[in-house]
Parts: sequence; structure tokens; C-alpha cells
Amino acid sequence: MHLAQLNIAEALDSMDSTIMADFVNNTDRINALAEAHAGFVWRLKGEDTDDAYSIQAFDNERILTNMSIWKDKESLFDYVYRSGHIEIFKRKKEWFSHLKKMHMVLWYIEEGHIPTLEEAKERLVHLQTHGESKYAFSFKSSY
Repeated sequence: MHLAQLNIAEALDSMDSTIMADFVNNTDRINALAEAHAGFVWRLKGEDTDDAYSIQAFDNERILTNMSIWKDKESLFDYVYRSGHIEIFKRKKEWFSHLKKMHMVLWYIEEGHIPTLEEAKERLVHLQTHGESKYAFSFKSSY
């Protein structure tokens, strides 16, 4: 089994704005860091880009979507909180609105399966509606 994750964020402004410039300028570096991290399997990318900014998965055009697959929960946790990613993570208030509902969901998938955005969105809604379970959970759970 592998671990899939969906993480969404609402940008404070358009991706070409001065507010978002430093975030955008770090995207390639952070994506490369993820891909080089132990346990990384796959990440969502746009059709003709190396990022997912062009993917409009929600009605709100400022919602950014990050989806990836990892060997296990520990690999993803290590990348998010113990790698160079943490410096960008700590600055999220500079670029993103505070979302009142859960904005990240984790779930297990069979190795080789690439989840669709619809599948990922359904898992997020399930977590927001029903709370943590084996079906949809967060880093806080023991699943």
C-alpha cells in the first residue's frame, strides 16, 4: 500500500501577483526537493507544466491543489516537517487564507494506483463531514 494526499490552499491573490511572487519563485525548488525525498512516488502536474497551478479542481480559482503519492505516512511527514519544505510551510500565512475546514486528507491506495482529483476531493469532503477514519484521515490519526 502507498499513501495518497490532497492538500488545498486558497491564495491571497493571483499567481502572477507580487504577493504570491516569492511562493511561485520557490515552487520548482520545493517540487524538486519532494521528488528527491525518500519515499516520494508521484505528484500531480499540469498538462504542459511542472506544477499544478493550471489545474482548476474547485469553483474558486484561487484554490491551489497539491496531490501526491508517498511510500508511507512517515515519508510524507518527514518531507513536510523535517526537510527544506518547512521553511516555505512556516510562511504560509504570507500567501494563503486560513481555511476553516480541513484542507489536507490522507488515504491508502494500492501500489500503482493514481487517484483522480474527483477521488481526492471526495476523500477530503468525507473527512470534513465525518471526521477521521481509515477511509480519510490526517497526520493526527494513527491509521
